[in-house]
Amino acid sequence: MPDRTVSLPSLADLERLFIQKYGTAEKAGWSPRRRMKFGYFPPADIYEATVSKVVQQGDRWLDVGGGHSLFPENPRLANTLVQRCASVTAVDPSENVLRNQFAQHRIQSLLEDYHPADRFDIVTMRMVVEHVERPDLFGESLGRIVRPGGVAVVFTVNRLSPVSILANLVPFRFHHAVKSWFWGGDEVDTFPVHYKLNSRRALDAMFERYGFQNVAFSKLDDLATFSQFRFLGLVEMCAWKTLLTVGVRYPENCLLAVYQRASD
Repeated sequence: MPDRTVSLPSLADLERLFIQKYGTAEKAGWSPRRRMKFGYFPPADIYEATVSKVVQQGDRWLDVGGGHSLFPENPRLANTLVQRCASVTAVDPSENVLRNQFAQHRIQSLLEDYHPADRFDIVTMRMVVEHVERPDLFGESLGRIVRPGGVAVVFTVNRLSPVSILANLVPFRFHHAVKSWFWGGDEVDTFPVHYKLNSRRALDAMFERYGFQNVAFSKLDDLATFSQFRFLGLVEMCAWKTLLTVGVRYPENCLLAVYQRASD
């Protein structure tokens, strides 16, 4: 297996993904066109570009907790990356995984209960680790199924962001109502959250315990709260740009991290 490029996407990578996903700025819808004008790339786009850089020809790819899709907002890129791989497996305790059209192997199971015959080159976790209740078992499973030199890509919320703090305070039975108001989505895609791995310190500690080292990390400013509302979205975008100009971190953000398993 050749050396794997493990790095976060460059501006050129993100601009290529923008065209692949939305078309040129002139042809894109009002929301992506506004984002491009402001120089803002949403966390999901940066995650997709990162995975695109990491996946190599002939990889065995495991997607954990992705349910019915690898990239819910970018099926064309999912199809492209699947073609590179020797195999794609999706594992998820939800029956949503049985509707996954991108994976050749669909396993309805917790990662902790999954014992594949072979190890994987890349494992992706998109908005998954916030739901992990037992980090030690989860980390032990990753150490068992990722081959030496293989990588794990984690994309999740920051537990110290305002929306995460609010979600932690609001009873779970109200989560879907709040989620659907701001971002849409089906109730079957709403699951309990625990936030035990939603900081860099917690992620590093778990992965290092099971033989991984961090090779890339970033906090990704998240302007999704009002993105469906044209005027409020513009206010949010202007607030983000103002804070960026004065060097203040935007309070709402996601975590993106890549870990590589040490060679045996």
